[in-house]
Amino acid sequence: MKKLLLLATVLFICLSGYSTHLLIPMDKSQKNHLKAYGITYWVLQNNLEAEWLLNYRGGSFLMDYSKTIQDECSIRGVSVEVVSDAQAVSIHDEIAAPSANMEVMKLTRAPKVAVYAPKTNQPWDDAVTLVLTYAEIPYDQIYDEEVLKGLLPTYDWLHLHHEDFTGQYGKFWANYQNTPWYVNDVRESEKSAKSLGFSKVSELKLAVAKKIRDFVAGGGYLFAMCSAPDSYDVALAAEGVDICGPMFDGDAMDPQAQSKLDFSKTFAFTNFKISINPYEYEISTIDVTNFRRAVRPEDDFFALFEFSAKWDPVPTMLCQNHTQMIKGFYGQTTGFRKECIKSEVLIMGENKALGEVRYIHGEYGKGTWTYLSGHDPEDYQHFVYDPPTDLNLFSNSPGYRLILNNVLFPAAKKKKQKT
Repeated sequence: MKKLLLLATVLFICLSGYSTHLLIPMDKSQKNHLKAYGITYWVLQNNLEAEWLLNYRGGSFLMDYSKTIQDECSIRGVSVEVVSDAQAVSIHDEIAAPSANMEVMKLTRAPKVAVYAPKTNQPWDDAVTLVLTYAEIPYDQIYDEEVLKGLLPTYDWLHLHHEDFTGQYGKFWANYQNTPWYVNDVRESEKSAKSLGFSKVSELKLAVAKKIRDFVAGGGYLFAMCSAPDSYDVALAAEGVDICGPMFDGDAMDPQAQSKLDFSKTFAFTNFKISINPYEYEISTIDVTNFRRAVRPEDDFFALFEFSAKWDPVPTMLCQNHTQMIKGFYGQTTGFRKECIKSEVLIMGENKALGEVRYIHGEYGKGTWTYLSGHDPEDYQHFVYDPPTDLNLFSNSPGYRLILNNVLFPAAKKKKQKT
């Protein structure tokens, strides 16, 4: 009997140390942070579950052991560690400690992703489509027709390409009005507006903006970068008001347009002034570009805020990273002026010295929205005709990680603690 008990004890010890989990570390030991998100999404796609370990080694992922997953990590160049049941229990215990600013979020299903972008868009035209393609996360590209047909509720997560929802074509008129691409863009936009029953492009974009607002209100997750955040809010505030000059829509703007703006309709911004100068490459005073002080590229950073993982898991998820300092980068909207941000908006990243807010989040109805300023986290000052960013050179980009945090965010559900 004693021998049997001894044998059982030995077997228990051996089995308890058996490798049954895979840990994808997201600290500085990770070889490819961006593709690690793609692996996790792929696991969810295959009807498996994973755990997002908030603030544990940079926001690591933990899942049941599978040789197939391990091999896929190897193929995609993602660092992975095989851990035992005992090690997994130890990790959970460390996270559960009341003094630890960590939490376990259970990832249960792959969010269905849509990108609002024109049909002519190429994956490298926009940072989000670029990183989704690189991380191998599938998405559907939709535009005005699909939105107006009511397809948005079939998706969980929507990204707004660097769109101008005010109908002013990104204010590119001054510099590019005679270039073939601009002329074609205007022609195709006007043709599309008429085919969808609108007399002006601005009216079409407002209708689309309201559909997107309804998508968020119904529980959708919205993410936007570059010119989309401020142009979207400006379009909502200007509902029923003509803010476009004749070079954009063929007639004069309303001379009282500024006083007629309704800031109660916007998600994030308030008390801004719209730009009425067609030669100004700017939509409104929300953007900091015309206000920012001289700053050298090597000194251009913004800091992520630290939130309580156990009490504020949503912003904690959105800020997961292997560094708190993110390199700054320009865009048509480089940053958000703090005085134009509504008081209820959650600021997640800013450069306090420059007075620039870069990363914000809020709720609307049953859903949420998140805005990240700038065009490309690894292209400091992107210009028209610039070559695409090669993400093979930036596979550990902290800025691109912020985008992918938002993609996985809808899959998360807080894991119930044992009692």
